Amino acid sequence: MRKGESAVCEKEAKKPVKEYNRTFIHEAGVWSAFQRQNLRCIMVDSQYYLPNDIGISPLDCAEAFRQLTPKEQLYAHYLSRAAWYGGLVVLQQTSPESASIYVLLQKLFRRQPPAQLEGVATAAGLSPEEYQAFLVYAAGLYANMGNYKSFGDTKFIPNLPKEKVKALVWQSQAFQENRTEMEALWNSCAHLMYSLEDKQKQLGLGDKGITTYFSGNCCLEDAELAQKFLDSKNLSAYNTRLFKEGAAEGKRCYQVRLASAEKKDSPVDGEGETRCGRYEFGDAVFVVQRGDYAPLMKKVSDNLEKARAHAANDSQKRMLEEYARSFTYGSVDAHKEGSRYWIKDKGPIVESYIGFIESYRDPFGSRGEFEGFVAVVNKGMSARFASLVSSAEVLLPELPWPPAFEKDIFLRPDFTSLDVLTFAGSGIPAGINIPNYDDIRQTEGFKNVSLGNVLAVAYATQKDKLTFLEENDKDLYIKWKGPSFEVQVGLHELLGHGSGKLFVQDEKGNFNFERESVRNPETGELISTWYKGSETWDSKFSTIASSYEECRAECVGLYLCLIQEVLSIFGHEGTDAEEVVYVNWLTMVRAGLLGLEFYTPKSKSWRQAHMQARFVILRVLLEAGEGLVTLQETTGADGQPDALITLDRSKIHTVGKDAIKRFLCKLQVHKSTADVEGGRALYEGYSEVTSTGSHDFLRLRETVLLRKEARKMFVQANTRVKGESVELVEYEGSAGGLISSFTERFPEDAEEVEAQLLELSKRDAPCWC
Repeated sequence: MRKGESAVCEKEAKKPVKEYNRTFIHEAGVWSAFQRQNLRCIMVDSQYYLPNDIGISPLDCAEAFRQLTPKEQLYAHYLSRAAWYGGLVVLQQTSPESASIYVLLQKLFRRQPPAQLEGVATAAGLSPEEYQAFLVYAAGLYANMGNYKSFGDTKFIPNLPKEKVKALVWQSQAFQENRTEMEALWNSCAHLMYSLEDKQKQLGLGDKGITTYFSGNCCLEDAELAQKFLDSKNLSAYNTRLFKEGAAEGKRCYQVRLASAEKKDSPVDGEGETRCGRYEFGDAVFVVQRGDYAPLMKKVSDNLEKARAHAANDSQKRMLEEYARSFTYGSVDAHKEGSRYWIKDKGPIVESYIGFIESYRDPFGSRGEFEGFVAVVNKGMSARFASLVSSAEVLLPELPWPPAFEKDIFLRPDFTSLDVLTFAGSGIPAGINIPNYDDIRQTEGFKNVSLGNVLAVAYATQKDKLTFLEENDKDLYIKWKGPSFEVQVGLHELLGHGSGKLFVQDEKGNFNFERESVRNPETGELISTWYKGSETWDSKFSTIASSYEECRAECVGLYLCLIQEVLSIFGHEGTDAEEVVYVNWLTMVRAGLLGLEFYTPKSKSWRQAHMQARFVILRVLLEAGEGLVTLQETTGADGQPDALITLDRSKIHTVGKDAIKRFLCKLQVHKSTADVEGGRALYEGYSEVTSTGSHDFLRLRETVLLRKEARKMFVQANTRVKGESVELVEYEGSAGGLISSFTERFPEDAEEVEAQLLELSKRDAPCWC
């Protein structure tokens, strides 16, 4: 609980809510201070639990997998193995205790599956509800690859007393067979498993939260200094972590760790020039060394080599060769080279990508979280996306910035709909635009993927669980959410992330734009700022880069979905097309309100890039006025605080379009010109969550927390080689099914991998103090 709340909560929680004097302020139906205080206590707790009825769905890929040839199945299998081993890195990237909790659960459930362990739980004194809460916690740990939510970065703890979990562990078969090991595991993670000290409630840097991308003594100043050093050496931060080691001879000392199987820092055969070594940089010393996550990186590389034997073409073979080099030597340059071959591999039946990719969870916004996916092409839906790609050159000029701010040439990417077989990491998105390397995206291209079987289950909603909408809007939302989101994902990924030029001066002093003629459309003046040398979007805009870019892509989707040609590509005409537009915009403003769940008032920080972006868009559309969007506080049928958000569909093409047009142009101009100061002022201004102005967003946040629905979790299949064929092993959509999928995921070397995870955690433990 936040300071100052504990005593009031303890006292007032003893009173039933109905005893309070129900006072209402003006017409908003706002509860009294006492009532809101009591609710706030409940919400502070509920944020950190996963509910017993959380949605858990299997990702269906059986039909897609069966259609693969034996060679393609083997290719998919070994790529999946590489992804799953690499996904374990996320445990090390999330929190100091995540790996230990994972190993504890693996040992517990490997000896006794969930159904069998239930009898032990009953004997240990757990009620059915408490045992279900334990299963849900375990499933959440696996699904998020750590004990912090992948979407929102909030910690979650078991929703049952600590002593009950301990009693279950103590009576388990795993404990009976190896008491010393299990007791040591419990003692290593039990405290942090349950701790809700302020700093441990969310991920963050310094006093704002927990991170394992930086040692515990690092702050924002250290992160900024390290970025300047990395830029000076033309080193990417994507596969690094930063550890501050104190001072020597009056200079601050830092260790930059590269993720690699190879532990030697000297050049080794097959590598070429090494970047490892000791460097003086101003009043600091940086030591760049290899070997972070070494045993896991070796397993990733080994399985990529096995997959290479079943590749369909030379591009795939070279791609996997370069990826293996990257993970062996810690070279981002090798990964970039592999990504170039990946872009050239047009229209593969089995699609994949793997590496340190998204920087959302690095508090500084530069380091990538490991992820790997393997998927099979859905040909029918891919045909629609191919039509969108074919129309891109016609649609790009519709965007609201001058031609000079658009890429010189639109490099037509692959855009496919995929059924996911494997997605290893902290969470599964609906669509992806990769690679994230600016220099490749700007001049060589990229790929877009939409994850069809994820979309099919992730956004299915029951009417009684739909919040903050009018009844008529709920019916439309349920009917058109899927089709409208399909349009939004397509536009967001292809023409959102795929559009816009960065103005760059390279190391030789050459510019990629006409300095004497290109003017800022906002000021009319010549361009005066740009990216220099090795500077990138992420390194320049750092902490806001991810969310800012997601906001820009979301705005592109909203803006271009108003064009009938776009809707026709997806098969929407006439009234249906109007409904798709309306629900797409309605979904966005509702998501902006829901985004308040992911704001932390104490640190005044956002914990989720996409939801911050959607809140910013809500603010922009509310500011547009003229009744386009209305947001009011109400009281629900249950007598508790509620809210209602409405959208005037007759003003979307006028007031709404004009507002997004103006805002989108500003976003692009600041991005193109590397105007960090202007971009940060714009974006952080709209990101503010206050109780002043026309809407009390801090109070609305409490209402959102009160009525929030937990994000769904997915159960993924395993693959096993049997003779010359590959078997697909599926699991039921339940907490038990999700748990079993993980306990059966590493049949050959589970204990070896778990020992490696514990050794990595033990090595790093002193760094978090």
